[in-house]
Amino acid sequence: MTDGIPADGRGRLFIGGEWRVPSSRRYAPVLDPSNGQAVGQAPVATADEARAAVDAAARAEGTWGATPGHERARILRAAADRIRADRETMARLIAREVGKPITDARVEVDRAVGVFELAADEIRHLGGESFPADAFERPAGNEARFLFTVRDPIGVVVAIGPFNFPLNLLSHKVAPALAAGNPVVAKPTSAAPFTALRLAKHLEGAGLPKGALNVVVGPGGAVGDTLVEDPRTRLVTFTGSTEVGKAIAEKAGRHAKRVILEMGGMDPFVVLADAPMDAAVAAAARGAFGYSGQVCTASKRLLVESRVADAFARSLAARASALHVGPALEDATEVGPLIDAAAVDRMEGLVADATAHSATVLAGGQRAAGRPGNFFLPTVLDGVPETARVAREEPFGPIAPILRFENLDDAVRIANGTPYGLQAAVYTRDIARGFSLAKRIRAGGVHLNDPTNLRWDALPFGGVKESGLGREGLRYAMEEMTEVKLISVNFAGA
Repeated sequence: MTDGIPADGRGRLFIGGEWRVPSSRRYAPVLDPSNGQAVGQAPVATADEARAAVDAAARAEGTWGATPGHERARILRAAADRIRADRETMARLIAREVGKPITDARVEVDRAVGVFELAADEIRHLGGESFPADAFERPAGNEARFLFTVRDPIGVVVAIGPFNFPLNLLSHKVAPALAAGNPVVAKPTSAAPFTALRLAKHLEGAGLPKGALNVVVGPGGAVGDTLVEDPRTRLVTFTGSTEVGKAIAEKAGRHAKRVILEMGGMDPFVVLADAPMDAAVAAAARGAFGYSGQVCTASKRLLVESRVADAFARSLAARASALHVGPALEDATEVGPLIDAAAVDRMEGLVADATAHSATVLAGGQRAAGRPGNFFLPTVLDGVPETARVAREEPFGPIAPILRFENLDDAVRIANGTPYGLQAAVYTRDIARGFSLAKRIRAGGVHLNDPTNLRWDALPFGGVKESGLGREGLRYAMEEMTEVKLISVNFAGA
């Protein structure tokens, strides 16, 4: 195996502790977004192999759920150690599979290490609570009862990961599920199978029992639907588009199973006239152009108070034009490629629509000329009306549309004027006004004088409206992945 890719270039499925060639003998090319060259071949699983993965997880359910918490923690910490030791190989895999700049890919690996360590730590806190039985008048006899709750594993968890954080966001699903005593069937993105399969290799090497983690790669129709609709799977945790997330929720709901959905966003970045302008511009650039804007928490709409909008727009355009666009594996790269050619086409369409709606291109607005790969220049659009597509549809690309507002009520109306509500940012020196906006903006998280794309791995993360259901964040995900059971003990005459 070289650079995390098998010698023959073909990935394997991981089912019941075995590395399997797909029964279909079918593979799909994984292409490096920086140059279009093949990284390797992703295995294409069938519905039968998805069911086999659930079979293996179901067989492991009782033994893994009964494994002592300290032993589960030991395995998770050992996996963290193995990922840490493999940092550079895993970072290069991420860079090659999804085009993430190598400096950012290394940070993603570091965060995944922390996620497994945090999950191990949280096992000690995954408990219930006791109740004073004699405080309740009914039923009779409570003076001789002891009441308490425990948290039981929910059962087989289906973890469906996205392309943009192929290691960390999959870890945010796998680690808490395993920590809570649940076996997992993971369906990573077909764009980055080798990162997910290498994670499975590290968990296998850490001593995870057979069947506790299974990895199948394949299409959503054959593989994803089979996993979601199998009655033996009890929770689906998903990160991806709102359209797909709602379809998963509908299918899961027919079987009364729980879901954690982290979906799309149109995260507003609000700049008030008294904002620290240099800091706001720098944060907006990070929020809009980091990983080419392919982040659910990217700053997708820049709402700027009119009297400072001209200065803000000029400064942001200058910063965008100065960013180094290049291949993901180059250390100097600040903005890498988009995931595929279709994403580049979409950026062109959004810019064309915005300019047709009277917006002005201040920076970028086009493909990066003269280089292979899926590159689109960091783009600043000024004077964008609310009716433009880029103000209503999640771009998932390096476009920063500036929308002007006159007062706080106007800012709140625009910020809340989409079906989404993931995260938001407000830049101001007036903390009272900032808190006022934070209370009125409908989002899962609001950051004052920090960018929209902040996330603390240990703290609750998720959206409202069509941005999500449930919460990630280690303790919060583990609570979602367990069932609360009330136990009563009658000690009268015992």
